[in-house]
Amino acid sequence: MLLLPLLASSQKEKNPCETLASINALIQENHYRPKPIDDSLSVYVFKTFLSRLDEENRLFIAPEINKLKKHEYQIDDYINGHDCAFLHEFYTAYSKSIKRYSEIIASIKSEDFPFSSDEKVVFSRKAFPYAENEADLKRLYKKRMLFAVLRDVAELSTNKDSLTANFETLAASGKLKVFDKYECKTESYQMSEDEFNTVFYSVFCSYFDPHTEYFSENDKSEFFSTVSSDNLTFGLYVSLSEKDELTVDDILPGSSAYFSDKINVGDQLLKIKYKDEEYEIACASMKKIEEIFTSKDYKSAIFTFRKKSGEIYKVRLVKKILKDYQNNVYSFKLKTDNATFGYIKIPSFYSTFENGKSSITIDVANEIYKLEDDHINGLIIDVENNGGGSMEEAVRLSGLFINDGPLAIMNNNKNNKEVIPDSIYGTIYNGPMVIMINGFSASASEFFANAMQDYNRAIVIGNKSLGKATMQRIFPINENNDEFLKLTLEKFYRLTGKSNQYDGITPDVEIPLLFDKQMPRENSNDTALKNDEIRGVGKYNYIENAIYADAIAASKKRITESTDAQEIENLNTKINPLYDADLPPVTLQFSYVFDDVNRINSLWKEIKKENEKVYPITVELNTADEKKQKKDAFMKTNTTERIKNIKQNFHILEAAHILFDVNNLKP
Repeated sequence: MLLLPLLASSQKEKNPCETLASINALIQENHYRPKPIDDSLSVYVFKTFLSRLDEENRLFIAPEINKLKKHEYQIDDYINGHDCAFLHEFYTAYSKSIKRYSEIIASIKSEDFPFSSDEKVVFSRKAFPYAENEADLKRLYKKRMLFAVLRDVAELSTNKDSLTANFETLAASGKLKVFDKYECKTESYQMSEDEFNTVFYSVFCSYFDPHTEYFSENDKSEFFSTVSSDNLTFGLYVSLSEKDELTVDDILPGSSAYFSDKINVGDQLLKIKYKDEEYEIACASMKKIEEIFTSKDYKSAIFTFRKKSGEIYKVRLVKKILKDYQNNVYSFKLKTDNATFGYIKIPSFYSTFENGKSSITIDVANEIYKLEDDHINGLIIDVENNGGGSMEEAVRLSGLFINDGPLAIMNNNKNNKEVIPDSIYGTIYNGPMVIMINGFSASASEFFANAMQDYNRAIVIGNKSLGKATMQRIFPINENNDEFLKLTLEKFYRLTGKSNQYDGITPDVEIPLLFDKQMPRENSNDTALKNDEIRGVGKYNYIENAIYADAIAASKKRITESTDAQEIENLNTKINPLYDADLPPVTLQFSYVFDDVNRINSLWKEIKKENEKVYPITVELNTADEKKQKKDAFMKTNTTERIKNIKQNFHILEAAHILFDVNNLKP
């Protein structure tokens, strides 16, 4: 959760130790539970920093790590003593590893490269030991590259005989693509020393908790873009395809991309040129690409695309401030034979930060007015995959549904506890409600769901939430306002005195979800603040509702007996082992790789089929939006996609069943 900037400390030079000193001063003074700078920090930062630089332990070699280990217990002393020379030593070692990587790939490319080997490639969820020397490292790269070539051929067809008959030609073509990817990867690894230092600042901050973060000015802009309903944008939404290609997902009306009359959904983005720098998408780091898309500093750039026909073209795009349709609240009606339910999707808790012209509370209120004009019999509020945003908006939104009373308890680093009151008099909607959450529902979403559950105002369904019950504020680090710290200041507790921090919210009705176990919840972070309990609010107007209890019991029984729920559970039993344990080693011969690829692809086809299943949900626009859509072609396209997503969501089907029960259980 986020509040606005409060306080700045002074820093005149971008010296690593001065930046760290400023960060630490802010942390020690303001963090919810600051930790001392001691050996525990040293060990954590040493291991985490190396892991961040070399995630798979395939850049450094063992002798280099052994040499750096002299710093493992000394980093706290360096920082306290204002001596950051060790960072330059790390940077020199890292730069050497990147240079070696480039040389090894060039060496492999110049040598004979057989398309078969008796060796095996091993995949593990844990990082492998560092290679003992450069020769071992080269051998490991060759194995990886051979597997990539064999996999590239295996993914061309499910006809093994046909691929085998044409294997040499196909492998030669695959080799060129694989070698190109490995060669250009050098570029994404390279960092200036300043960029390298910012990685260290981020690791240092993460020692205190996962949500205390160092921000450059670009990082700050990118963060605010996620909690604003309006953004400075080129007008493109892009995503990585199954082939690791960046393709166009959507184009915003009124944007530079829209008026180019050239870009289409599905076009592949190849390059971005900003001033004199050109970034190859296949080679550049995703952080740089995200920065170009989100930072206000990149206002104009030349984009190179490739159409499905193979045509390559360039367009210059200029950013404009536009409404972010993907981030905005929207609503629909869900129809049954004798009832109409409202459905409101809240993608994030946005506010009027920076470019924003709207807030979630106002937008939700407007959607409720539209739905009530259509005489709904119940309301579903969907905060699945909603990572949070503005604390103020979480409080205001909760107030729309609570007549009067406390909403939560906030506690700061001085153990000063404050009861957060309902800031809105009265309620906007009093009918039955269901709230949908999952493992990506966090922070502000959890605050809202907590309040609704504590008052028994809504039935909460879905999956255990992420487990983030802390609030952050962004502080400027220096006088130039080009470095910032997002700092954890407070922790919120439920009216009962309990907290969902670390543990997450347990829904009233749990519903199976694909990949639920793989969602990275708060308790997967080593430095996450642990769960605890304080004295709760003595009295508040808990809403007794026997009908809710009966509807919850009926829902649980329905889920137990549901073949749809069972199919999801069965798929999860196949998915979980892929993430819980090391996969079997694969011999580097085409036949074995083909079998392994098709085994995995077969599972992904099952997952795709399950995700595309359409449930019997009748979805309509509310009357006001239906009239508006007749004059808005983009809205019509957006509506089609959103209705499709609703019909493919098993949780929404169950939410409608619950509201149907609540309506029919009324005396």
